[in-house]
Amino acid sequence: MKWMIYGANGYTGELIAREAARRGLKPVLAGRSREKIELLARELGLEARGFGLDDAVEASRQIEGQSVILNCAGPFSATAEPMMQACLQARVHYLDITGEIAVFELVQSLNERARAADVVLCPGVGFDVIPTDCVAAALKAALPDATHLALGFDSRSGMSPGTAKTSVEGLAQGGKVRRDGKIVSVPLAFKVRRIDFGDGEKDAMTIPWGDVSTAYYSTGIANIEVYIPGSPAMIANARRANWLRPFLRLSLVQKLIKARIARTVKGPSEEKRARMPTFVWGEASNARGEKKVARIRTANGYSLTVTGSLAVIEHLMKNRPAGGAYTPSRLAGADLVTRLPESGALQIV
Repeated sequence: MKWMIYGANGYTGELIAREAARRGLKPVLAGRSREKIELLARELGLEARGFGLDDAVEASRQIEGQSVILNCAGPFSATAEPMMQACLQARVHYLDITGEIAVFELVQSLNERARAADVVLCPGVGFDVIPTDCVAAALKAALPDATHLALGFDSRSGMSPGTAKTSVEGLAQGGKVRRDGKIVSVPLAFKVRRIDFGDGEKDAMTIPWGDVSTAYYSTGIANIEVYIPGSPAMIANARRANWLRPFLRLSLVQKLIKARIARTVKGPSEEKRARMPTFVWGEASNARGEKKVARIRTANGYSLTVTGSLAVIEHLMKNRPAGGAYTPSRLAGADLVTRLPESGALQIV
């Protein structure tokens, strides 16, 4: 099967490309800068292509003949839609590693077109969506009449440049939760509660993460919140950022902050990733007040993105799912996270 990593010269894209080559896989490496891509491709003995996504016809031509595109070029607010459109036109399956709510909502709007084209569209085949999506599916199975779902993760390894840029966009857009089936805007750090993610109780705050979207399509649970742990100072800063949102929305401000991120943020080292596991948690409750809590310990988020995305690639190599919009658990199974290296058992109490 021919497949392509777009954005292979980025922090996570390069990690995936290197692991794919180590496994003997032969993805085409692609991105906007052919010069940067060629350096990596030459080292790994892989084919390189350079193209942007501004010209839909050219992008479709560049991906013709591929079976799957794994888009690793963030922020995905800029790259997901044009690459999805190119994939639908060229009849190529689309995967990415985003955590952005808008991308997950977009893909659902393209479901009928994807079915008609027999194309799989599955964003979020990395951290944190793979583990939280599997946790959500497991909790739905354990409490089928659940009406409320809370998800969260404790990950302390730092950010890649792409994740940091996405977070800056998220600050400008404010908080998001799902209420009665609809995504609604709320302040940043809208709720704070004590949560044991699997490494002891901590204060945690709501964040506008992609699981607000994906968990709904995987479970049908209508009320969803996502949490991460935060120190009192971090929570206070998030709440102060609510007052700065009009300023953060300005395109010039976004451009300046993202330029600084590109210069200063490098992503965690291999050593840091190896000693920083992630703890994932979920809680489902029903109208009678019954609750189920799930926890799982996984590899570092970036390491999980590498193995998780490649696991979904291998799934598509071996299977022929019908075209349409998918979440990771619906595409590759609710046990996907437990099949990944360094994952513990998914425990539900």
